[in-house]
Amino acid sequence: MIGLVDHERVDAELYDDYENEKAREKRLAKEAREQERQAKAIAAGKKVTVPKAGKGRGDTVFYKVSCKDNGKGMPHDDIPNMLGRVLSGTKYGLKQTRGKFGLGAKMALIWSKMSTGLPIEISSAMKGQKFISFCRLDIDIHKNIPNVHVLEKKPNTTGWHGAEIHVTIEGNWTTYRSKVISYMRQMAVITPYAQFLFRYRAGTPEKNVSVQFVRRTDVMPPAPPETKYHPSAVDLLLIKRLIAEKSKQTLIQYLQQDFVSINKSYAERLIGEMGPDFTPKMLVKDLTDQQLVRIHQLFRQAKFDDPDGDCLSPAGEYNLRLGITKELHPDMVATCQGNVQVFEGHPFIVEAAVSLGGKSVKPGLNIFRFANRIPLLFEQGGDVITRTATKRISWSAYKISHLQDKVGVFVSIVSTKIPFKGTGKEYIGDDITEIASGVKSAIQQCCIQLKAKLVRQKAARDKLERKKNLSRYIPDVSRAIYGVLASIANEREAKRQKYEPDSREILHKVADKEVTEVTLSRKLTQYVDQVDAELALDYATQSGLVKAREPISLAGVDWTQANYLELHSPVCVMKLLS
Repeated sequence: MIGLVDHERVDAELYDDYENEKAREKRLAKEAREQERQAKAIAAGKKVTVPKAGKGRGDTVFYKVSCKDNGKGMPHDDIPNMLGRVLSGTKYGLKQTRGKFGLGAKMALIWSKMSTGLPIEISSAMKGQKFISFCRLDIDIHKNIPNVHVLEKKPNTTGWHGAEIHVTIEGNWTTYRSKVISYMRQMAVITPYAQFLFRYRAGTPEKNVSVQFVRRTDVMPPAPPETKYHPSAVDLLLIKRLIAEKSKQTLIQYLQQDFVSINKSYAERLIGEMGPDFTPKMLVKDLTDQQLVRIHQLFRQAKFDDPDGDCLSPAGEYNLRLGITKELHPDMVATCQGNVQVFEGHPFIVEAAVSLGGKSVKPGLNIFRFANRIPLLFEQGGDVITRTATKRISWSAYKISHLQDKVGVFVSIVSTKIPFKGTGKEYIGDDITEIASGVKSAIQQCCIQLKAKLVRQKAARDKLERKKNLSRYIPDVSRAIYGVLASIANEREAKRQKYEPDSREILHKVADKEVTEVTLSRKLTQYVDQVDAELALDYATQSGLVKAREPISLAGVDWTQANYLELHSPVCVMKLLS
């Protein structure tokens, strides 16, 4: 196994970590001084920081990475080309796809080839298949062809279907542990209908890691269907590729069948605009390069209807809310799914959620970005989502402190084309107005929902505090009032005649013990509740939480004489007067 076997050193001076006798004495003296310093610090009761030993270039760590799923699997004969040949697929249709390059497993194979020289192992079975395909292969990078070591069929006794891949690579778990766990957690947020189990096996059992992200729902977004290209979204190279696939088509068939937003009448108008050298019946294979340039030019200049969003499959507000609640446990969360919008002929949908509070959330803005339901971890600063959340949202206007509160901002963009920037495809540029506007609008809608919740929450706290303050004085006030009434009630009848009749009646009840201190306390409590409810309603009306109520009156209707239409539902019957 190349690169993984330890060999006994014959010539020690060849290695990077070799040290001569003088260098060794110098290192040992330095270590002795450091140990003496630490011993003095411990004796003085001070905290001791032990410096970490540096890792030399020869201290490479190799990991065996295994990934297993229960998906649809891969056909037996297609496994070598699917995993051992770069750019083996065709892309003549347009579809919302997960991922970025379409090279995930192939990139792992290439990295394994470069770092260890070891092949990868693949096991796969399709649903209902009685055998499991096993393949061991690597890739000839120069020729771009798979180098198959083993391709065989094994009995499938358990009925399993899916794929399992084992790859040995060089890596650094200590440095990137947090990124791996964060990626898995964000995957669990955007796909709460899936279950993930991550295990890390270290050299010692106490360093092992096992994290499970459980499934919360069985509601899955529909699979995105393949769609045709929009005329304004194609370039000259793609036009040539499409024509090469459909060389027997006529020009009018090509325009109608290979593009959206072009019907027969509009195709005829386009052909007429192209010039006298174009006819509806001419074969597309006979088009010259100059004519193809003319078609491309017209596609860029003509006006076409926007594509619809039927080809998109967003996660949905329900799944997004479930995922956030499951993984972060926030105090409150608001979600919003925007309408279908278009940029450069490609439809897109922005989904957003804003949460407050929760575990594993730091004070301030915590931004989580997704593109076609895939987390984006790196190069966050230049992303349209980050810039919108940090610079274009006035958080204080929504009663949110983005510096002190634990604010989670989740934005997912789905489209047939994600406009990534940079070679790593880790962020979406801030230069597309339509996407920036859609992201801002979705976040603002979430903030509006949260503001209403926060205002109601504050109103409830104020009501409780106000009632608590008023109720605190009820016993003292009841006692004082009853004492005054009792002293007046004990006066002579002649003196009580100067009071109003209603007052004299109350004094008689006090004298007869019909009104006591307990009676006054109960009445004051009822009055506090009534006043508090009225104040809360006034506050809610002024804050816009409820509309002011106005008294209305409904006149009686003689149903025997009226003409009406009955609407029946499972819970009631409505009668509409005509």
